[in-house]
Amino acid sequence: MDYREYIESNINIMLGKPVIKGTRITVALILQKLSEGATINNLMEAYPSLTPAAITAALAYASDVIDNESIIAVA
Repeated sequence: MDYREYIESNINIMLGKPVIKGTRITVALILQKLSEGATINNLMEAYPSLTPAAITAALAYASDVIDNESIIAVA
């Protein structure tokens, strides 16, 4: 899946935080709700503009960000 089909960052929308295209639903919100135990169906009920593909794209985006994260060790 190419998450870029679903995720955008625009300084004029939610201060540039990554969101689902065409919404103000942030990737962070989706991750937070899933970490609190929400299911994909729960998210789609609460946010009708979400699709399973958009939620999967948010997870793929988060995975890519973490995978490309640089950690600097400080002694």
